Amino acid sequence: MEVPARDDDVGPPAYPRSRRSPRGEARRRDLLARVTEDLQAHGLAEFSLRRAARAAGTTHKVLLYHFRDADDLLAQAVAQLRTRRIDGGLAAALDGSHRSFVDRVRALWPVLVGDEDAPLEQAIGLAMYDPARYGRIAADASEDYLRALADLCPAGWTERRRQEVSALVLAALRGLLLARRTSGDEDAAAAGLAALERALAREVAAGE
Repeated sequence: MEVPARDDDVGPPAYPRSRRSPRGEARRRDLLARVTEDLQAHGLAEFSLRRAARAAGTTHKVLLYHFRDADDLLAQAVAQLRTRRIDGGLAAALDGSHRSFVDRVRALWPVLVGDEDAPLEQAIGLAMYDPARYGRIAADASEDYLRALADLCPAGWTERRRQEVSALVLAALRGLLLARRTSGDEDAAAAGLAALERALAREVAAGE
C-alpha cells in the first residue's frame, strides 16, 4: 500500500475555523461525510488533500479552512468509519439473542469482515509504516475498541479482568482480520476464531 501523499504545494495549513458557527460546523460535517464515503469506497492508498477535495466537490483551500491538514482530515474520516464499525458490532453483539460472552464476541466477526471496512485495516498498516505520522490513528482505534469490548464482558468481572480479556480479544481479532485480508484464507480465519472462542469459554468457566 502506498503512503498517502502530502500536498506540500498548497502552503501552510489554515486553522480550522468552522467550529465558530453552527453553519460552519454543519459544513465541516458535510465535507467530512463525503470524504469518509470516498475513503470507504476507494481505501487509503494515494489519499491526498486534492483527492479529498474532488470527492467532497470542493477545493483543497476550503478543506484547509475546516481541517488542519490532510493528516487531520484522514484521521477524522478513519474515526468516522471506526465509529460505524463499533456501533454495528455492538448492535450485533447485544441484540438480545447473544447471551454469553462467547456468543457476543462471535457475533462481532460478520460485522468486522465487511469489505467496506478494509480502510480500517489499512490505517493500522500506515501506523506501522510511519508511527510518527499515523500512530495516533492506531492508538485511538485501540482505545475505542477496548472500551467497546469491555462492555461485552460479563457484568461480574473486575475492571482489570475486563481490560485483560478485552486486550486478548482485540489482539486476536485484529490479527485474524489482517491475516484474512492479506491471504484471503477464510478457513484459517475461521479456525483461529474457533480457537479464540474456546479460550474465552475457558476464561469464563474459570471465573464461575
